[in-house]
Amino acid sequence: MFVFAKKADLAQHLAQIGISKKTIGLVPTMGALHQGHLSLLQKSCSENQITVISIFVNPTQFNNSEDLEKYPRHVDRDIEKIRTVSDDIIVFAPTVDDIYEGNTTASTFEYDGLEFQMEGAHRPGHFDGVGTIVKKLFEIVQPTNAYFGEKDFQQLQIVKKLVEKHHIPVNVIGCPIHREANGLAMSSRNERLSSEAREEASLIYKTLLEAKQKFSTQSTQDIIDYVTHTFAQYPAFELEYFEIADEATLLSATHKNSTKKYRGFIAVYINNIRLIDNIALN
Repeated sequence: MFVFAKKADLAQHLAQIGISKKTIGLVPTMGALHQGHLSLLQKSCSENQITVISIFVNPTQFNNSEDLEKYPRHVDRDIEKIRTVSDDIIVFAPTVDDIYEGNTTASTFEYDGLEFQMEGAHRPGHFDGVGTIVKKLFEIVQPTNAYFGEKDFQQLQIVKKLVEKHHIPVNVIGCPIHREANGLAMSSRNERLSSEAREEASLIYKTLLEAKQKFSTQSTQDIIDYVTHTFAQYPAFELEYFEIADEATLLSATHKNSTKKYRGFIAVYINNIRLIDNIALN
């Protein structure tokens, strides 16, 4: 297995193995890998001749310094998990200085309004940081295909818009959410949950499933009220938002249109740990 800490070394290696004549898959991650990440790797390996996984906790997409500091980092453990998929996967685990070259700031991006909804509204500058690192990774690796999990559905739509607006020749592929046995969406942040909180957090997916069931017969406002009331009954949780939005524009839906696809999006704190999830409603 090849593991690179410098983008120049990775680029040299990719040039040596002739990437211009091969398909290459990229799986961008911030490490603390779980089965959801491994499923992205498996898909990439099945669809490409070369697969690269990046492991990089990107400081410019955090607007909470404590969250950045506490974000789990286990590169050696991550590499062992990657080996369970394939020894042929190329690992890129750079330093902040190697990526940002001493200027750890985000570029500014415009995503046709996608950046102002939900996560963008609650985490100012977050998607500038996402766009900055994803664009850099695309330039370094020059992938044919790039794989992103649908747990971060808004991020997936943002990356697709980034590729469209900057004319980047890569296929962005969204992959289904992987869940714990109790329904909790797999996330690196789950490592910070106590076993009790991890079990309690199953409420998130249960509530989303109930919202999906209600969607065919109830108004969007009634469903929002239901979710708000549900979490108000559990003092361990703090509901940051629940929104029903058009999948394409991410704009909040006040009325339902039979020609559009809708998704329920949620962000909730438990023990000061922020979890997000979403579900297709129709």
